[in-house]
Amino acid sequence: MSDSHLSELAQRLVIGHKRDGRSIYDEGAKHELVMACLEPGASLAKIARACSVNANQLASWVRQHERSVAQSTPPSGEIVEAVQASEFVPVRIEPGEPAAAEPVVNLQARLPNGVVLDLRGCDLGQACSVIEALGRVRCSASTKG
Repeated sequence: MSDSHLSELAQRLVIGHKRDGRSIYDEGAKHELVMACLEPGASLAKIARACSVNANQLASWVRQHERSVAQSTPPSGEIVEAVQASEFVPVRIEPGEPAAAEPVVNLQARLPNGVVLDLRGCDLGQACSVIEALGRVRCSASTKG
């Protein structure tokens, strides 16, 4: 996102103040700001500084957005999907009839970055496909253990 767009967004962001001094934010501008943070390579701290917003507040808005996206995914019987942040690649696996000898997997994992991986009712082959795909995703050096 360009610096000129960030400064224009910063001007539209605060629409008033409460009696205790806290800011009242425009929902549309707030949503644009969260989307800017989800772009690949975006620095949340830099965006917060440019828009005069506390970085912790902006991180909270991003987490709220990610939770709302995670809650609006289709039921696990329709499509098994990895709920992703901007750098993740969606993985869709059509559910099939599990083979009699193949066990059914019920797995849900919440990653530290807020991503929720929900694999309920899929067969072992489907779970392996998702885990394999996630293993091929490049991650930054800061997330490697």
